[in-house]
Amino acid sequence: MASLAIEKSEMTASASAVPLRGEWNGVNRAPALEPVVFLPGLLCDQALWRGQVHALADVAAPMIADLTLDDTIGAMAERTLAAAPRRFSLAGLSMGGYVALEIMRRAPERVSRLALINSSARSDTPERQRQRQAGIESLRRGKFVGITHRLLGDLVHSDHTVGPVADEMRGMASRVGGDAFIRQQHAIMTRPASLDSLEAIGVPTMVVVGEGDRITPPDHAREIHERIAGSSFHMIGSCGHMAALEHPEQVNFLLRNWLLNEAA
Repeated sequence: MASLAIEKSEMTASASAVPLRGEWNGVNRAPALEPVVFLPGLLCDQALWRGQVHALADVAAPMIADLTLDDTIGAMAERTLAAAPRRFSLAGLSMGGYVALEIMRRAPERVSRLALINSSARSDTPERQRQRQAGIESLRRGKFVGITHRLLGDLVHSDHTVGPVADEMRGMASRVGGDAFIRQQHAIMTRPASLDSLEAIGVPTMVVVGEGDRITPPDHAREIHERIAGSSFHMIGSCGHMAALEHPEQVNFLLRNWLLNEAA
């Protein structure tokens, strides 16, 4: 059965609770609420989008995809599509953005709007693939340590390497675990480039990036924006690769405006 972690508007404080799977939680929602599928990034779970789910509860009926079960971007996209509503708005961060672009290739007629946050349309370089493979082999020989201080410095702005954002990052990584991390790394390193398919995207699209994003830097975001006609581009200051956690208020404001735009 297809699996999808579902985030209700009244999320409990414990993100470690077993998520509901394979269900759409919009049954008791007002018809005006827009179905929104949120796609997490590498080593992230539903807690990544907690701030957005709460802040947008009056306009969005959210679902958060479980991207820990598959080892290719295509399989992640198919699992998400199998459990998602017939038509929905789509928001992805980092690896979630790669999955979002794959969904746009496979089922563009099902997507009303697209938001790409801290993401890229490029494939891995051969050097980056070698680095990922070396990391996978090292993990298989040793112990999964989650988010190290060095990795955290690459993921978030220096303002956020200590405190709630850092704690949330470590907590999510611990819950995702080493086996899922290996699957996700394989999916990322084998992902196809999406640059040539961007011009075919015809839904309202928003591109967001952190000014200090080291993983998918602003020039990656700008090239997405430049190739998708009518898309909007937003850069968040004092922000690294995890905008939804680092600056939730700004991301919430942008997502609300995005949701209130007329869909295609």
